[in-house]
Amino acid sequence: MRTAKRPRRYVARHWLLLARPVLRYSAVRDAYVLRVVGRRVGPVLRQDRRHEQRLEGVERRRTSVA
Repeated sequence: MRTAKRPRRYVARHWLLLARPVLRYSAVRDAYVLRVVGRRVGPVLRQDRRHEQRLEGVERRRTSVA
């Protein structure tokens, strides 16, 4: 059994949709892995959400009331 975790790779949503026939979602890993052999080998892919749009509105962090 593998002791080191496989690194997660962040990819754009459209690449995950194109690769859907060969990938399956693993709820344990919260990521996509290869069908059939994904438990042991292959990439572990996650949807890249790091560049999503920021919410517009009032900034509420680090504000103080005088």
